Amino acid sequence: MKIMQNRMDRGFYKYQQEFEQKALEVLRSGWYVLGKEVSAFEEEFAAFTGAKYCVGLASGLDALWLAFRVLGIGEGDEVLVQGNTYIASVMGITINGATPVFIEPDEHFGMDVSRIEEKITERTRAVLAVHLYGMPCRMDRIQALCKKHHLYLVEDCAQSHGAYYKGQMTGTFGDVGCFSFYPSKNLGAFGDGGAVTVKDEALARAFKMYRNYGSEKRYYNKVVGANSRLDELQAGLLRVRLKHIQEITEERQAIAAYYTEHLSSPHLTLPKPPEGTSCVWHQYVVRCEERDRLVQYLSEKEIGTIIHYPVPPHLSEAYGYLGYKKGDFPVTEHMADTVLSLPVYNGMTKEEQDYVTDTLNRFR
Repeated sequence: MKIMQNRMDRGFYKYQQEFEQKALEVLRSGWYVLGKEVSAFEEEFAAFTGAKYCVGLASGLDALWLAFRVLGIGEGDEVLVQGNTYIASVMGITINGATPVFIEPDEHFGMDVSRIEEKITERTRAVLAVHLYGMPCRMDRIQALCKKHHLYLVEDCAQSHGAYYKGQMTGTFGDVGCFSFYPSKNLGAFGDGGAVTVKDEALARAFKMYRNYGSEKRYYNKVVGANSRLDELQAGLLRVRLKHIQEITEERQAIAAYYTEHLSSPHLTLPKPPEGTSCVWHQYVVRCEERDRLVQYLSEKEIGTIIHYPVPPHLSEAYGYLGYKKGDFPVTEHMADTVLSLPVYNGMTKEEQDYVTDTLNRFR
């Protein structure tokens, strides 16, 4: 049996008729940018998350860098971010000229809250909390520290659509929640897309201005903005998937629960969400000290896996100018050397789940 690490086709076929009907509706409308589909999606996604406002953007990266731009964070400022995140989180900071200050992760892959305060300086302006793999960070403690030190709080929710921490959805704790709708996400489009969620109406207006060349009125530009608009087609297709997001989430949670119950290999450390969280399992990430041998073993059994992520941002060539070296963040680096994402996708059959667990349990 051949099993891919992720499959997006099954998620399409399950709701194929609705997707195709919506696509034709948008194509026949004659309106393709910033129309009724975007407005409707923004209202529906805000209601889903519990946020007051949502602004659709072209990508998750745009959501991140525009968040810091709109908050006025730039050269000379520092932003705290966990070291084991995807590099896009860090790019959102550095595109604005600000400096990332890395925090080691905790056992749940989120920012280690106990290490935050020691990294705060007079230049610190914000904390970027990343809900990695669909597992929420400990937001109450992060919120409290941001309030104590008068820092902005930005959430990277690219992998946590619908995840809760103590009854509150990710993307609503901070000043800005940043979302990606890349096709592989739990709430995925059929191309690039993103959004921000905010509580403040003035911030929402600012994002709408920045996404449209810095103008509120056509040809009258207040700031140097961007071309970062969620298009009508993607917004319409996202509205279809959003209608089914509870079913999509529950299916992934069931697969993760099955893995947790049936995986028994002593070589694996299984993921464990923090207490009080509802994880949406964008990825099911195990840790293995002999990961390379495990990857080879699973490849021979035709089970696909992905390493999220093999090179931590502080050791990437792109951020060589920051001057970090191997050993500066040992917890982050050990995670990069041991994490492995197992197959999890909507439409994954019981037979496929059995094959994955049985194969892993025979790893010696």
